[in-house]
Amino acid sequence: MPTLYTEIELNAPRSLVWETICRKDRWKHWNTFLKDKTPHQTLTRGHSLVLSLQRLPKEPETQFQAFVTTVEPDSCLKWVAIAPGYRSEHVFELWDMGDRCTKYSHKENISGALSTLFFPFIRKDEQRGIRRMAMDLKDYVEAQYG
Repeated sequence: MPTLYTEIELNAPRSLVWETICRKDRWKHWNTFLKDKTPHQTLTRGHSLVLSLQRLPKEPETQFQAFVTTVEPDSCLKWVAIAPGYRSEHVFELWDMGDRCTKYSHKENISGALSTLFFPFIRKDEQRGIRRMAMDLKDYVEAQYG
């Protein structure tokens, strides 16, 4: 199963990082990778979301429907997007590193019969996108925490 992964340390409390991730209506202020198409829909287990991603700046957005599978406050958020022959699971995790420092990780697990066909074409750009999101998050929460 192909997996993309990034992690970064943020100089902000875990609760602030979590709140920033969960406030989809505020993503437009910092998140250049994921776009929220259903800002009224909360990140609650079992809820369906319409999102889009932009692998590279100025690239057209790819819209998809995701289903929230896990919400562990201040710790873990997961959602799954499924299309015929393709499954993508996004996992966001936070760890308290002490001294108001948080480790953030974003993992994308890709599976399904068509994953081996699509993955080579999106791998590098998708990896850049999740890294960019991590840097966007770091810049935003550190500016907020100041």
